[in-house]
Amino acid sequence: MEKDGQKRESAGQGLPPVRNFFFVARGQQAFMGVVSKIQERTRELLPHVYATLSKIPGMIAIVQQPGLFARGIGKGRSIEVEIKGPDLARLIDLGREIFGRAMQVLPGSQIRPIPSLDMGNPEVRVIPNRERLTRLNMTTRDLGLTVDALVDGAKASTYRLFGNEIDLVVKSREGKLSRTQDLSGFSVIAPGGERVTLGSVADIRLEEGPTQINHIDSQRAITIQIIPPQNIALETAMEIVGEQVVGPIRARGDLTSLYQIDLGGTADDLTKTKNALKWNFILALVIAYLLMSALFENFFYPFIIMFSVPLAAAGGFLGLLLVNLFIAGQALDILTMLGFVILVGVVVNNAILIVHQSLNNMRNAQMAPREAIAESVRSRIRPIYMSTITTVFAMTPLVVSPGAGSEFYRGLGSVVVGGLLVSTVFTIFLIPALLSLTFSAINRFKTFFH
Repeated sequence: MEKDGQKRESAGQGLPPVRNFFFVARGQQAFMGVVSKIQERTRELLPHVYATLSKIPGMIAIVQQPGLFARGIGKGRSIEVEIKGPDLARLIDLGREIFGRAMQVLPGSQIRPIPSLDMGNPEVRVIPNRERLTRLNMTTRDLGLTVDALVDGAKASTYRLFGNEIDLVVKSREGKLSRTQDLSGFSVIAPGGERVTLGSVADIRLEEGPTQINHIDSQRAITIQIIPPQNIALETAMEIVGEQVVGPIRARGDLTSLYQIDLGGTADDLTKTKNALKWNFILALVIAYLLMSALFENFFYPFIIMFSVPLAAAGGFLGLLLVNLFIAGQALDILTMLGFVILVGVVVNNAILIVHQSLNNMRNAQMAPREAIAESVRSRIRPIYMSTITTVFAMTPLVVSPGAGSEFYRGLGSVVVGGLLVSTVFTIFLIPALLSLTFSAINRFKTFFH
């Protein structure tokens, strides 16, 4: 009866039914998972789950559908503001300021600190009195090992028995510490044989500290992870964070040489990958141009053919935009960027057919340039459209059909389909016009010098 009631409630809200629900609580963190019976509609559960968790006081909820390449919670689409420096209290203050600014400039974002911005973990701090330790001929390292042995036991060495390593631990005869107030009365024996209490050579304080201390580049660090809304591009969100969140803090001059704020996460990886693929795209253009120059034995005709590439790039962006508007949110990820590199070798084929057939008509049939171009378009337009239509229809299911893992290939398919369609339509008009202008310029050039 309870399951039937849940199904009716889910149906009344228009949400897909839930197959499994689980959660794991550990320390100050809780991890929850929801698995839908209809995998294609899992994303519809995200707003409902986030609204429910946000009602719990004191909880910072992060609700995401993990992607195929996600490395952790929120790692698939995130901006990480890394705050590094020596003083943990100062890092926490900066983290709170960045947290508040990010909530204001990016409403609807999911933001969480790593670790928390609270100093709510009780801890006992033993602060050595260096003057007294010097009198006893002790170092702070000696005192630290002694305290470790008194409290929980200090590892002195290892002993190998039948292939197994056994730790040799030095412990106090009194046993483990049972009460924090007893720590100051523990006996410490100096190298000279003097017996003193721990409270006489160190200041023992009961304070609050962090639950976890992270380090980045050997420095203490706090990370503010920002997951922007789906309607904001990741690169745009990174610019907003850099200009409106981190920028004012740097402009204030509060950051000294000891403190540093960097932007990382998926957005930073995307920028690095984009720069790398940019050179790959340029290399693909150069290789295609040089190869066609060798085949045509001419540098002008391949240059005309390469004009179809910008049209394909514009069509690729248009296809990606239409997918985001009418089908599903699709990020400009690495595989989607590879679609533009693939287009370089695909869209030039139609232009090659027109240029090659025009040259054949001029050489073999002795046609005039314009007549040869018109005849090449008339004879080649059918195979051009046949090959384009078959390719587009074969790749359309990659774009429109939903399913688990569709994010893996949807971006690549939308770029290739959009680039092929736009490039094919405009190539029929642009390439003949450019080829005709080239022949006219060559004839005028010859006439001028004769």
